[in-house]
Amino acid sequence: MPDSNRSRDVAAALTAEALAPKILSGGDRRALARAITLVESGRSDHRAQAIDLIALLKPQTQRPALRIGLSGTPGVGKSTLIESFGLMLTGQGGLRVAVLAVDPSSARTGGSILGDKTRMERLSRDPLAFIRPSPSQTHLGGVARRTREAIALVEAAGFDVILIETVGVGQSETLVADMTDLFILLLAPAGGDELQGVKRGIMEMADMILVNKADGDLKSAAMRTVADYAGALHLLRKRPQDPEGFPKAMPVSALDGIGLMQAWEDMQRLAGWRREQGHFTRRRAEQDRHWFEAEVREGLLARLTQDSQIRAAMEALGGNQSPQGRPRQAPPPRR
Repeated sequence: MPDSNRSRDVAAALTAEALAPKILSGGDRRALARAITLVESGRSDHRAQAIDLIALLKPQTQRPALRIGLSGTPGVGKSTLIESFGLMLTGQGGLRVAVLAVDPSSARTGGSILGDKTRMERLSRDPLAFIRPSPSQTHLGGVARRTREAIALVEAAGFDVILIETVGVGQSETLVADMTDLFILLLAPAGGDELQGVKRGIMEMADMILVNKADGDLKSAAMRTVADYAGALHLLRKRPQDPEGFPKAMPVSALDGIGLMQAWEDMQRLAGWRREQGHFTRRRAEQDRHWFEAEVREGLLARLTQDSQIRAAMEALGGNQSPQGRPRQAPPPRR
């Protein structure tokens, strides 16, 4: 097949009208993957098609999925725990699980490893699961810029649970809490030093803290860590969206599956209470408004950077050039 024909075929496969019915059918993983590629693309024509696709799918989405954000310290075993948790949901509950994993991008090359499918080999083969790694592309907040739209796509495909794995814990890794229903913080057994290392902001946003690796020689250390964080949570201000007993800390083991079912039951109980009290719908509305405002800001910034005159003025004001347009001379070295 000539390259021109292949390009036309690919372009046709990426149109909103072609992808929408395949996504709504729920069984076409290739169409879902292409749709996420479409919304992540920076091309202006792909952006227009992505907007059309979201508009076509949104009225057809019957039942919202439970969106769960997961963040954790490096080496805590996020991918291992997500795989064990996902296999439990698909195997015992028969639920369809989507995993949107965000990998850090290189500040120099922009590339990402995108190795989550390799780390979640068993879950990637599960017919009830869908795993999609995406590059952060230097976007702050622990998520990719188009993670919100990817969530909308997998929700339209009929998945019951959406797990969003962030880059990792940091001062800006709380953006995932603005696009999920539950925010889970994963930690490893450690002493008080780690309690100081985790930022207060991310603890205040966590609905549950899961201390992983609560097995073998680390079990006693994990139980002490759970007690430490449980005490720390009691010191935080009570939130209106939490029932009695939340937020809470509990031990789990990704290797042995210990505590995963109890954690899932607690997540369901928390989500159910929030639905009954109206917090669930109100939170989704706030997230939609936040999403809209973020898109407006990003669009305005894009317009500014695309204008050559504005870009030249910014470079001049930034010190790269003198007001007359000549390159600035470096100051003489200090003696």
